[in-house]
Amino acid sequence: MDETFLLAIDQGTTGTTVLVIDRALSVRGQHTEEFPQIYPQPGWVEHDPMAILRSVQIAIDEALIDAEISGAQVAAIGITNQRETTVVWDRATGAPIHNAIVWQCRRTADQCAALKAAGHEPVFKARTGLVLDPYFSGTKIAWILDHVPDARARAERGELAFGTIDSFLVWHLTGGDAHVTDVSNASRTLLMDLQTLRWSETLRGILRVPEAVLPAIRGCAEVYGHTRGFKGLPDGVAIAGMAGDQQAALFGQACFDVGDAKCTYGTGAFLLMNTGAEPVASQNGLLTTVAWRIGDRVTYALEGSAFIAGAAVQWLRDGLGLIASAHEIEALAAKVPDNGGVWFVPALTGLGAPYWRPEARGVIWGLTRGTTAGHLARATLEGIAFQNDDVLTAMQKDLGRPLKSLKVDGGAAANALLMQIQADLLGVDIVRPAMLQTTALGAALLAGLGIGWFSDLAAIRAAWQAEQTFTRQLDAAAVAAWAEGWQAAVARA
Repeated sequence: MDETFLLAIDQGTTGTTVLVIDRALSVRGQHTEEFPQIYPQPGWVEHDPMAILRSVQIAIDEALIDAEISGAQVAAIGITNQRETTVVWDRATGAPIHNAIVWQCRRTADQCAALKAAGHEPVFKARTGLVLDPYFSGTKIAWILDHVPDARARAERGELAFGTIDSFLVWHLTGGDAHVTDVSNASRTLLMDLQTLRWSETLRGILRVPEAVLPAIRGCAEVYGHTRGFKGLPDGVAIAGMAGDQQAALFGQACFDVGDAKCTYGTGAFLLMNTGAEPVASQNGLLTTVAWRIGDRVTYALEGSAFIAGAAVQWLRDGLGLIASAHEIEALAAKVPDNGGVWFVPALTGLGAPYWRPEARGVIWGLTRGTTAGHLARATLEGIAFQNDDVLTAMQKDLGRPLKSLKVDGGAAANALLMQIQADLLGVDIVRPAMLQTTALGAALLAGLGIGWFSDLAAIRAAWQAEQTFTRQLDAAAVAAWAEGWQAAVARA
């Protein structure tokens, strides 16, 4: 019998990556296919859902070719996705009625402000763990139904379907047989009650979202349907794992115990901490979300993000011309033993958790005649690490227990100097995995769990491998003095 594999679809904001993964959790084939970004006006961001679907088809074809296998050898498919991006489509044809409204889009800011002014935010925070912000899906759905002719009436009649990208992909992979989402994606819509894991009638009413458009909410490791009529794959392949990108990365890092945390270093930095079987309401500016549901067991998480991480390095490259490529920053920063009194708060698009100061702007402070390019490079890496330290400090306060270690992934996790700075700040081990593509790995692991490749979480933990661990090299007094400089710089942002 031919060897079988797991196929992970990682549908991201700028492109789709597909991995073919074997039982040893090795990548046997992969491909990334980008698609266009659409900016209809300032602050608006859209995607063509059919372009996303084409990118998935191409990435699957190319990944199978790279792995030198056929679609018949795919045992199951796992999906992870950009979370809050919103699609509404025609149930009869599968065609979207409008471009997808991307998670970054701010077009519903006025609607969110009006809902806050009407006193609705406390109920949303209590029920969903989220804040009223255009980031999330609920107001995006209402915008599409209000601005596409006849859409609201058609939605009420059950002719239209809403979904985040996971739902849209499963619909098309199954030939329209399955209209589902998982609890992690549903928890980012402003519509799901964190306690019941069901769509809230109260919240639907406030946001004016008809029940008829909503998908069924399912767990993260189960069979949602089977492929039917999808180009490049035979009929009958199980779709068996699903989670939003950050939750998938938490799972892919095997953060299965309370207090386990991960940081994904991308354009921004996304931090999630496992809080166990009960949602923890944040008192420190964080979001409460569902991490995953396996069978009947639900796991929750606290989430915080820094808007700018790798983007700060890109700015040094593209805006200042200080480096020619992003990977050069490590060698440049290593030329100096410290920041030379230079601080960089990379609030280039405001400050996220735990500050939530959208009006904040980036600050470079402490320049002297002795300042070099190396000092600015090092201050940039420190600024990224300090933002994460602020978020993790807030998480520890909310959870009431110290961080045990931090698992890291994403492109900037390859920067050893940044990882050492992070370890020095946090005072806990920074653990870098053998496989940095943990978002796609998480989707594959969930699919493997869904079809019984893995018996339980213990089996996955046993298969997970670390590549390198970074430990603190500074004493506590030096770190405290260092942190004082950062706080002074943040106050100026």
